Amino acid sequence: MADTRRATGKGNRRGAATRNAAADPRRRRRTLVRVLIGGMILVALLFVFVFPARTLLAQRQKTEEQRKTLELLQQQSRKLAEESQRLQNDAEVERIAREQYGFVYPGERPFVVVPPSTTAPPASTTTPGTPTTRAGSSPARSWPSG
Repeated sequence: MADTRRATGKGNRRGAATRNAAADPRRRRRTLVRVLIGGMILVALLFVFVFPARTLLAQRQKTEEQRKTLELLQQQSRKLAEESQRLQNDAEVERIAREQYGFVYPGERPFVVVPPSTTAPPASTTTPGTPTTRAGSSPARSWPSG
């Protein structure tokens, strides 16, 4: 009888099937454990390499933006320092006061040269003896004596 089992192979198949049935959950468990460990290793690699790399790239971009802003502010600071230096000169202050604000010294009469008009002139609203002003500027002011 043992010979017939060996010859037909039925005995081996049952034993092998029983062993396979018992080993099947073990194999699944091993595969699951391997997949979980692989996933944890992948997540660890992401935390170790990818996320810091993204942070580094973002910091580089922010640094470059700040560098450009700093350069612009330094340029503006240089221009303001030059203007401040120019304004330390009384002649420059007088020039600006005369050009932009229409200041004159006491006894001076301000005149404004108006370019010729191609259309009919508007009706004059000034009375003789009133100082004229440039268009859009304030009335002529006397320079403070002193």
